[in-house]
Amino acid sequence: MIDVDSEGPIRTVTIERPERRNALTEGGLEALRRAVTDADEPVIALRGAGPAFCAGADLSVVAELDRDDAEAFARLGQRVAGAIEDSDAIVVAEIDGPARGGGLELALACDVRVGTPDSTYGEPGATFGLFGAWGGTVRLPRIVGEGDALEFACTGRVAGAEEALRMGLLSRVEAEPRTVAEELAANETDALAVLKRRIRDDADRNTQERREAEAFAELVDTHAGSLEGLLE
Repeated sequence: MIDVDSEGPIRTVTIERPERRNALTEGGLEALRRAVTDADEPVIALRGAGPAFCAGADLSVVAELDRDDAEAFARLGQRVAGAIEDSDAIVVAEIDGPARGGGLELALACDVRVGTPDSTYGEPGATFGLFGAWGGTVRLPRIVGEGDALEFACTGRVAGAEEALRMGLLSRVEAEPRTVAEELAANETDALAVLKRRIRDDADRNTQERREAEAFAELVDTHAGSLEGLLE
């Protein structure tokens, strides 16, 4: 269900279940988590096979869960999203076609979200009595704001790429999303990892600023020789 391909600094992780719009089972989620946590590459590109990015949880599996198993399934999805967010790599969601429910939640955990003009976005759970529980109620308001998050999730409506860009769901709209991963991979690996840690840091301001200065000093020490060349 999860295909991994590495080419230089980019690891491409593809959800390979196009006949189910790349909906994820427990096994698929575990495989996705391993594909992210095992990565040594500085950039990970997450994509879906076929005409969809990811439909989220496989509802045929969810329908068979009892209360305890449903909670465990939600916690598993949260761990996968957390692994994406906590990875040292910059994770790029390359979204073509529908991103729905848990699929959108996984994209929200990525550092950069790039959609094609034909990509679409939605949290349809409320329309059939559920909601996405892979960290979406945490990340969605953080990214688009509380008001937009409530309206978007509670109506269950679908947003196109341009609206998603305006809302902040997307970082960019590109006909070829891979160009963004290539842009990122062209930069210094250690700087990418430091930037991710610093921007994701949720400590108090003084702690963040101290860590920022320390990280800056370490990079200056590492790259001092190459910096001199930039002045010529």
